[in-house]
Amino acid sequence: MSACSDDEPKQKVSQVHNPFDHTHDGVVTDIQKHVFEHDFAEQCVDREVAQSNNKEYDKKRYAKPCMCIAQFMLKDLTAIEAEKFIKENKSTQSLRIRFENAAYHCLQEKQQVKSPQLFNKR
Repeated sequence: MSACSDDEPKQKVSQVHNPFDHTHDGVVTDIQKHVFEHDFAEQCVDREVAQSNNKEYDKKRYAKPCMCIAQFMLKDLTAIEAEKFIKENKSTQSLRIRFENAAYHCLQEKQQVKSPQLFNKR
């Protein structure tokens, strides 16, 4: 017969550490989320008004879309990303990717003169 099992006991397979099969790092606290949200939105607005002729008007104009982007990015924020951004003022590649996704989500309904820039890229 071709589909019979043998009578030998199954061999135990030792568990091997797979670096790609891991739990995500620690949980991001509400305080970290709040700090990230406001710091990120503030940096977003500052980047946008840096080259502006009418800074006060543009600050108000970019405040809402930048806050939307920051809130959208919070959904999948990891503790490591939050710590690097808040304490070390560094942005990871995953944050850049998440920013582009969030910017698309937040700006797709509204037609903007220009979309917010992040990390000095257009």
